Amino acid sequence: MDSIIIGSSVFVEGKLQPAIIGIKDGKIAFIEINPSPSIKGDLVSRNADARITEVPNECVVLPGLVDSHVHVNDPGRADWEGFDSATAAAAVGGVTTIADMPLNSIPPTTTVPNLQMKLDTANEKCWIDVRFIGGVVHDNAEDIKPLIDAGVCGFKCFLINSGVAEFTHVNEEQARLALSKIQGSDGFLMYHAELEMDHHDQPKEDPKLYNTFLKSRPKEMEDKAIDLVIRMCRDTNVKSHIVHLSSAHPIEQIKQAKLEGLPLTVETCYHYLFFDAETIPDAKPQFKCCPPIRENYNREILWQALQDDVIDMVVSDHSPCTANLKQVNGGDYMESWGGISSLQYGISILYTECRKRSIGFDKIVKWLSESPAKLIGLSHKKAKIAVGYDADFVIFNPNKSFVVTNEDIKFKNKLTAYEGRELQGVVEKTILRGEVIAENGNIVTSMNHFGNLITKV
Repeated sequence: MDSIIIGSSVFVEGKLQPAIIGIKDGKIAFIEINPSPSIKGDLVSRNADARITEVPNECVVLPGLVDSHVHVNDPGRADWEGFDSATAAAAVGGVTTIADMPLNSIPPTTTVPNLQMKLDTANEKCWIDVRFIGGVVHDNAEDIKPLIDAGVCGFKCFLINSGVAEFTHVNEEQARLALSKIQGSDGFLMYHAELEMDHHDQPKEDPKLYNTFLKSRPKEMEDKAIDLVIRMCRDTNVKSHIVHLSSAHPIEQIKQAKLEGLPLTVETCYHYLFFDAETIPDAKPQFKCCPPIRENYNREILWQALQDDVIDMVVSDHSPCTANLKQVNGGDYMESWGGISSLQYGISILYTECRKRSIGFDKIVKWLSESPAKLIGLSHKKAKIAVGYDADFVIFNPNKSFVVTNEDIKFKNKLTAYEGRELQGVVEKTILRGEVIAENGNIVTSMNHFGNLITKV
């Protein structure tokens, strides 16, 4: 073996149990569950040249996390975020694979040449593995099949203005045309599921009040869009994915669609599960995202839908920008860029809330690793501690806590709604294909951008 991991709480075969993991050529080569002292001694002695990691008893060993919704923004808007800084933040947070969104970079990932520019930009800059999502805009239907052939795993579209001019939203006719192009492949279409409402006037109240912004994006916008998504999914039977669900209103409709057997998946985000509208301060656009963070009662319904498998996964929707675009000094919720940065802190954010609700690591692994890996076509090699899988792990200490400080942030623009919050659970070490890439809150720079750009699986 190249290396061996010995832990008393390893998430294997669906639960935490003592295990020894042997790693060879970046893959899990063997697992010994509940090893006796003699077996442990024999394995260590027979692999005298292997690196041995004995995990402290207070820590758990989980599969590396997979975040299937990250805006890296490079090329074109590298001052917002870049591959080096984004993947460093992810690695420090236990994330070993991300999927990069097609918009906010210039050009967006809507053609094969644009994808190649993205790949060229990311080359030798990534600390972790990266998968790529293509974009569907109003006029690129003929680019969809070539993008699939070039290695994107799926596509994203907006049913409402995206906020950037180069990534146009689609109407129903254009979305259906895109679905017809995806049909017959393993691809999927992700929807930013909000639609403009007829006769919905923007509120005239103080734009620095959070409630003004909340009124501007009512739940009905999501309700209307999700109804359309489900109808198109039913008509085409193409895998469809609702991103960043914030409204609890459509939960029953989604549940019925799944019971019907439609190929529909749904994600929500850390911020919708952690914050509530009642406690968000005014003039702090660090808390602005679209759709918005809603009321506490709504949050609790989202939590129940997660536990009932109506919502499949939790992702960051890491959507950073510069301080001036975030209106940090002005405090204008209506004019600031919408997006919350949390890529570095996801498992701690979720675990803080899971602990209050007595939710175990089986659910956490499902929501943060297994389901997003399945979505982006990597469930055969990622997100599971099993022989033959990539040796990706996060060593997590659930008994420690920490306060989010500006100085510790690894993503480029050090702006986050979580600054000053105490979070439960600390990522002690992140391992990618058998190699330690982050430890004690820092990147192991000797690994020299060890991540792969995944276009073939």
